[in-house]
Amino acid sequence: MGSEAKKVFAVMAKPVGSICNMRCSYCYYLGTDSLSLTPELRVMPDELLDKFVREYIEDSAGPVVSFTWHGGEPTLAGIDFFRRAVQLQKKYLPSGWECWNNLQTNGLLLNNEWCSFLSENRFDVGLSIDGSRFVHDKYRLDAAGKGTFERVTATVERLLKNGVRPDLLCTVTSDAAQRPLEVYRGLRDMNTGWIQFIPIVRWKDDGTVTEDSVTPEGYGRFLCDIFDQWIMHDLDRTQVQLFAETASVLNGGVPGLCWMAPECGRVLILEKDGNIYSCDHFVDKEHLLGNLSTDRFDEVLELPEQIEFGKNKKETLTDQCRRCQWLPMCGGGCPKDRYLRSKDGEPGQYYLCSGLEMFFSHSVPKLNRLLLLQKNGKKLKEIMETFRVEEQARWAGVGRNDPCPCGSGKKAKNCCWYKRP
Repeated sequence: MGSEAKKVFAVMAKPVGSICNMRCSYCYYLGTDSLSLTPELRVMPDELLDKFVREYIEDSAGPVVSFTWHGGEPTLAGIDFFRRAVQLQKKYLPSGWECWNNLQTNGLLLNNEWCSFLSENRFDVGLSIDGSRFVHDKYRLDAAGKGTFERVTATVERLLKNGVRPDLLCTVTSDAAQRPLEVYRGLRDMNTGWIQFIPIVRWKDDGTVTEDSVTPEGYGRFLCDIFDQWIMHDLDRTQVQLFAETASVLNGGVPGLCWMAPECGRVLILEKDGNIYSCDHFVDKEHLLGNLSTDRFDEVLELPEQIEFGKNKKETLTDQCRRCQWLPMCGGGCPKDRYLRSKDGEPGQYYLCSGLEMFFSHSVPKLNRLLLLQKNGKKLKEIMETFRVEEQARWAGVGRNDPCPCGSGKKAKNCCWYKRP
């Protein structure tokens, strides 16, 4: 089959599986190594790495092949592992093609040698940091139980000095949701230019969520508060992934995030032992598709169970989702969190649905205006000033005990007073 007929897919490689030098309390991946047939294996063997790089390139549509290195903590594989990976990419890449590498890391091991290597080889880096010291050090502890905020912020500075602008990956826990502007401003002021917010939703056996899980309302308010700060002050210095994705859809694009897409199933997981799974959130026996020692990526993608896995995202939508005006934005949410009942009592409603509805209702009218103003030639500074002036007018004459201008019915001091312009 010619490369022009191949379907686009991606592989998230886990060179050390779930092994990590941190013990984040909300981590969903620790312990997945128990599924391995070789639990003593710590790092993906050289022969498996060679086979992965070669076959991933061969099965890809090209001309750009995206390698994503994840964990656990992938830097525990050692810098020489990644040097070999880059050498293999150069060895097997067809003429005219190129590779893109993304390293998702907690940053603890990124010394000057690592940062120099990542810069020289043009790696994109996704660095996990939870915004403010209080939130980060409550959840993101090292193996000795100590906070890691200072070490991670030092890594951000080290990367920037080496010419690498990391994407900052921030989880939204119940604690973070209570401090939206504190969390956002802490990330923004690191001056990397890109932030991703990842909601924490963990389910207990009784069908309820854990205390660290963000509530739908908390998630919605968190996004709305940050959005207002961003659109009035930071359009020219910071991009927030969800805001950019939403604007792209409004502008005629397709979602780049799997949970926002109509279907899923095109992002495979490769473990250190060669096992291939359907998805990062479904690394279990039921979603084991094969092993790289005997199976090809393009083959497992076309397995009936994987095709069904991808289509189920769309085919199992509740009627409430199908009727929703925001479905093109959210795609019904990630299947891992469809545990609620819809307003009609139908099972399979996305847990964060009402929070996203709050966010889209709030942000889409402003994003549409932003896009229109840009098309009319307005500069970002002019656009931000437009939104600031409008917000100041909305708050004109409003005192602490007056009704909040957001329309909630609450007194301003008990609602949006803290984020007034």
